[in-house]
Amino acid sequence: MSQSLDTTFAALADPTRRAILSMLLEDDMAVTDVAEPFEMSLAAVSKHLVILTKAGLISQEKRGRVKWCKIEPNAMKDASVWMQSFGQFEELDMDAFERFLETELGV
Repeated sequence: MSQSLDTTFAALADPTRRAILSMLLEDDMAVTDVAEPFEMSLAAVSKHLVILTKAGLISQEKRGRVKWCKIEPNAMKDASVWMQSFGQFEELDMDAFERFLETELGV
């Protein structure tokens, strides 16, 4: 599972790839349509799509002459379960932590 999480989070680390995933939440899209809103070459967008595909977050299929992308709905399940395990902790009150440091450590 660790390798899978590493690959998923590495793919999600890039804002362009996150934007692509958000677009694909709406519907399947042709690669050219995915590339349209970005100010980069089709080849650059294709590299992002390869990373998302290798991470299992999307799949690509050729329909006629057009390559289509679709999101894989269960692909982030392991990452989601892993992140939810941190929900058991209360949110850190940074002001209280700062007061603690001032009081206890004289910072």
